[in-house]
Amino acid sequence: MNYPTVKQLRYFIALVENNHFGKAAGSCFVSQSAFSVAIKELENILDGRLVDRTNKSVTVTNLGKDTYNQAKIVMQELSRLVDITQGHKLPFTGKLSLGIIPTIAPFLLAKFIFKLQKKHPELELYLHEDMTLKLYEKLMNGDLDVILIALPYALKNIESITLFNDQFHLAYHPKSKWVKKQGKIILPNDESVLLLEDGHCMRDHALSACKLKNFDKVSKYAASSMLTLVEMVKSDIGITYLPEMSLDSSLISSAAINIQKLDKDSYRQIGLVWRKGSARAEEFKLLGEFITTSIK
Repeated sequence: MNYPTVKQLRYFIALVENNHFGKAAGSCFVSQSAFSVAIKELENILDGRLVDRTNKSVTVTNLGKDTYNQAKIVMQELSRLVDITQGHKLPFTGKLSLGIIPTIAPFLLAKFIFKLQKKHPELELYLHEDMTLKLYEKLMNGDLDVILIALPYALKNIESITLFNDQFHLAYHPKSKWVKKQGKIILPNDESVLLLEDGHCMRDHALSACKLKNFDKVSKYAASSMLTLVEMVKSDIGITYLPEMSLDSSLISSAAINIQKLDKDSYRQIGLVWRKGSARAEEFKLLGEFITTSIK
């Protein structure tokens, strides 16, 4: 009996989650033609149609849905198998795939990556930047070993450690029309607060940490990146909340905007997350200690 290959299962999982052949092929870093051949081969092995194809969309069949659910389980078990073998190696040797979110990567990586590679030259470090949910999916599929994200975030079957708190600061144009002063405190007007688009965890963390229960304060405009967010503040389209780790970057220091520190309980937590039961858990804890020591 022929069995599906790991590659075929990984491609099919990507197809279901992207719902598009081109996007799924891109996420797997292969051509669309090679990707389509692998999916067709998988259907031949399973002797059934997994997806209905049209020019504009992909519809997963009932067989495809069952195959997707089982394929996820298979990939998770394969990840555990790899974890077992990796767990017998010395820490910081061999391959380590680290995922990191865009609101952390530009500000934190430079502070510890060079030191990590210099101290542990036998470590083969691979970095992948994406939003939290995408990183989590790759983690559970075995494409990533550990992810560096902002917490809290509701994730299942994981273990995590918190590295430090990242304080939020109010950022606004020096002559902003969107704020009012109450003593030394700057308060936002209605529809003044600019946030990142849905899908960025920093949006939810800013809403929670900065106690924005009144959505009348939130602007109808949203940004796709922190760079765009800062440019919008520079143009006085609104105000925003920036994490402390970003403040000493050139992105902020050259922006000519005012920064005001918020209450001590206005923060997000930065942490490492890995699959529950991973044999490399102790190594990931050591990585967390290395990161926190490097950024002090």
